[in-house]
Amino acid sequence: HLVGLVSPGGVHSSEEHLYALLELAKREKIDRVFVQAILDGRDTIYNAGIDFIRKLQIKMKEIGVGRIASLSGRYFAMDRDNRWDRCEKAYRAMAEGAAEAASEDPERAVEESYARQVYDEEFVPTVIGDGGKPVATLEEGDAVIFFNFRPDRMRELAEAFVLPAFAKFERQSVKNCFFATTTEYEKDLPVEVAYSPEIIRTCLAKVISDAGLRQLHIAETEKYAHVTFFLNGTIEEPFSGEDRVIIPSPRVSSYDQKPEMSAREIADRVVKEISADKYDFIILNFANADMVGHTGNLEATIKAAEAVDEGIGAVVRAALGKDGVALVTADHGNGEEVQNLQTGEIDKEHSTNPIPLIIIGKQWEGQTGGVVEVVGGDLSLTSPVGILADVAPTILKIMNLQQPEEMTGRPLI
Repeated sequence: HLVGLVSPGGVHSSEEHLYALLELAKREKIDRVFVQAILDGRDTIYNAGIDFIRKLQIKMKEIGVGRIASLSGRYFAMDRDNRWDRCEKAYRAMAEGAAEAASEDPERAVEESYARQVYDEEFVPTVIGDGGKPVATLEEGDAVIFFNFRPDRMRELAEAFVLPAFAKFERQSVKNCFFATTTEYEKDLPVEVAYSPEIIRTCLAKVISDAGLRQLHIAETEKYAHVTFFLNGTIEEPFSGEDRVIIPSPRVSSYDQKPEMSAREIADRVVKEISADKYDFIILNFANADMVGHTGNLEATIKAAEAVDEGIGAVVRAALGKDGVALVTADHGNGEEVQNLQTGEIDKEHSTNPIPLIIIGKQWEGQTGGVVEVVGGDLSLTSPVGILADVAPTILKIMNLQQPEEMTGRPLI
């Protein structure tokens, strides 16, 4: 069973990895190979999944091995917010051949879903059948390979498959199965890992910790991993002097129903901590522009941006009130581009537009950080002068901390 996101988006998985696994199976003369396919629609156009499934079908025919056994939207199969009811539906379709929907033809299943205006991301888990029976279910002695390389959105589904003592929902016990993940999804998960993690030992949080300073990492559930596991170089445990706060994300089926998300709660907590003078460095993540942008709902995305603007305003005022410095940046765009101006179609995936780095502090007022001229006062018309790797060195320079050799970026001030 090959489980993962069938998408060229490149954020969570690679189609080429899936094709390589199929070729490996063919080379090793394994003829019973089943793809438990997850549809994207978030890092790709919302209704492009039919093309990726069609391409996969052609590729499997060329290689001479593989059948699609189930289809699930990533809304169900790749949840990371402990919404186990979603995960359960994907798991049952993949492992037990049980779902609300069934079809004998994967392409037709997707086409019929589109006709109901249910697109890739929200595609209801569907069992693919043959002669009235599921093409495949998880049986004793089977092997399961999870081919997503990004961990955060595969942890829940992987746990449902592999944990001996699993209590989130009832499942049938299947003995003597072999489980493997492309990368390490979680410490102590009972699986084989194809590619062990490359530990980034000298990350920003480590340098701040080694200097004897206190730091706070805070986000809502949807982005908690980003300010902890990812920011800290895939190290799970906090460094000395590092505190973490997780604010629950709202319990809605789609964040365009509550575009404010938990921005106000995050801002209020950060303002409180700034006032208490406990921390030398605080990193926070406002999830709204990305998460609501992924819905493709323009009106809701505008409200999301307004909520972030309000939150940033409160945090910046608090920081300046303590003679502190605030930095505002991102690692990609999304909310600024939710409609294709050529076709009028909704655009739910990340954009590749340059990202501003705004430094706010009395001592930095009027500086341009290498930008000679902001054309017409419009930052979007200005060529980039830095990359994401320059953000940490910039922070360290502001904090008067030595940049380690391992950091190859440069300060932008």
